Formats: sequence, structure tokens, C-alpha cells
Amino acid sequence: MLKKKFLAIFVITSFLASFIIPSASAETAFQPEKFPYTDMQLQVMPEFDYPENWPKDTPSLLIGQYGTFTNKSGADFDGKIEIEVPANDNGFKAYLVAEFPEDNKPEVQRPFDVDKDKGVITWKPSKPIKKDESYRFVVEYYTSTVEVKDDRSFTFEYSNPAEIGTFDVIFYSPMDAKEISLEPKAPNNTKSEYGEELFYYQYKDVKIGESYKYSFSYQKDGYKSTLEAINEKQPPNDENHTGVSATDQIKGGSGGSGSSGSDRPLIGIGGAIVIGIAIIIAGLFVYLGLKGKSQSAPKASSSKSANNPPKKQQVKKESKSINIDDKKELRKKLLTGKIDQETYDEEMKKLI
Repeated sequence: MLKKKFLAIFVITSFLASFIIPSASAETAFQPEKFPYTDMQLQVMPEFDYPENWPKDTPSLLIGQYGTFTNKSGADFDGKIEIEVPANDNGFKAYLVAEFPEDNKPEVQRPFDVDKDKGVITWKPSKPIKKDESYRFVVEYYTSTVEVKDDRSFTFEYSNPAEIGTFDVIFYSPMDAKEISLEPKAPNNTKSEYGEELFYYQYKDVKIGESYKYSFSYQKDGYKSTLEAINEKQPPNDENHTGVSATDQIKGGSGGSGSSGSDRPLIGIGGAIVIGIAIIIAGLFVYLGLKGKSQSAPKASSSKSANNPPKKQQVKKESKSINIDDKKELRKKLLTGKIDQETYDEEMKKLI
């Protein structure tokens, strides 16, 4: 009788396992070495911007990773992508994951998860990545790893899990920063009309496992973000800053030192689609364009009840407040390259 019970349990277990095991293995594991990058760009931005509910008097460090890899696994891939991130760093906050499903189209955000044990951020593409097909993405996250003493400093490390054709690393100095030091010394840098410095490195044919480590320090008063500081300034308004792309500025030798030894703009194709042309601040972000941070439109204030019409003075005040918010939002989109100068001018006219 006991043998029959064990036999029945074994049969039932085997039957259930036939359903569970295929389900668990249906999703292909991501093997980064089988997805080499044609181009990769890292943007390192201390105090560039702050996410909501960020602790006061704490500098932020924003990292943007823009990559284009090719599926060389030998089969279509329908699993989750895993990208290494410093998930256990102080203040780590994943901000954005997006993909570029079509050429010359804006990025599309994807839901994501952070696995702190593995130190990765994961997401599933909107559709399978076919064999030998390319896939472009952006990942952005914040940390609070900037130490504040006599100066402000941090280290940034990156070890690539796959081969990279062209690898760019760009450091933004915070607005109004002084005594800036970056090691190893950047071969290329430029200084904007706003006094902000940008430093960039470019590497070719990077092998799996190669590591890069940078030490950055600076002095700065207060905790105003770069975007906030720029927003308070009037942009240059002359012929040198209209109708000219950031790439044109580089080729024309506008600012900066060093040479990449190539006519290829430092920004990759994927990054270019996100970033676009920051026309009004081409002199400022001559490096290759700004990060593709997704911007949300300001929420319109709720309408008043018809039974309680507001006074004219209140309506005027609310309208003015909304216009100011809208103008700030447009300004921010322009500064981050989400819209061009022509679109900005047209939208501003509607708010005047």
C-alpha cells in the first residue's frame, strides 16, 4: 500500500513538473557577451538635475547610458535584458529605461525592475529582438555618491560585459563649479559661454571585461542644479547659435581642445535620436548634445465649478501661473534637446 502511495506521488509530481519546468525555462537568459555593442555612450552628470523627493543639501550624480547592441546569440531573443548598475550605491534611484523601436522616432519608455542582489536593471523589449538585429536603448539612474568635504568628489567605474565598437564617456561639470579636476586627464574638452566645462573620452574596439575608472572633483557653493542655473540665464541670441547643430560646432572647431581623429561625431546614432539638436545652447553642449530625458507636460489646473465662478483677479492669477509653468517646461525641453528653436518659438508665441 505504501509503495502505491509513493508511486502515485511520483506520477503526480512528474506530471506537474512537465508544466512547471518548461514555463520556467521558456524565457531565454540574457548573455551580454552575445550582444556586442556597435556603440555605447556614458554621460556622467554631477548636480545636473534632481529627481523628485531628493534629500536636501545632497548632490546628485546622474548617469545616462545609451547603447546599440546586435543580437549575435544565433537565435531570436524574447527574454529580459540585463544591464549592470550600481544598485547598492548610496541613494541609487533608477529613473528611466527606454528603447527606440523606429528610426528617427522618439524613445518609448519600458517598465523595468531592479535586482539589488545581482546589481542589474532588467526590462523586456516591446518585441523580440531578431537574430542579427540591432536594439537601441537608454538607461538613466541617480546616486548620492558625491562626497562633500572641502571639495566635492566621486569616482566612476565601468567594466563592459560585451565588446564595444565605439565607446564614449562624457563628464559634465556642474554649473558654477570651480577647481575642477578629472583623472585620467580627458583628451577632449570644451568650455561653454556659460562657463560650464565638458570633458569627453573616446575608445575604439573595446574588449570584454576592460575596466575604466575616473576620479572627478570640484568646488561649488549651494546645491542648485545645472538645469535650474541655465534656466535662469538668457541663451545666446546671435547668428553663431542659430541653425547650427552641435556636430557642426565640433567640426567647425568651436571651443574645446583635442581631437578624436575622425569626422564621426562623438555621439552614437541611438544617442543622437534621443538627444537631437540643442540649437540654442550648441555652444554650451558642443560635445554632442544633451541626454534624452523624458519630459512630462505640466498638469493643467482643475476647472472651477460652474456654480462658483472665480473672480477675474483669481482667473488672471491662475492663468499667469500656468503660463509661467508652461514656459518653464518649454524652456527645459529646449535645453535638453527635446524640441528645436523653431518649435520653441512657435509654442512660446501661443503663451504670450
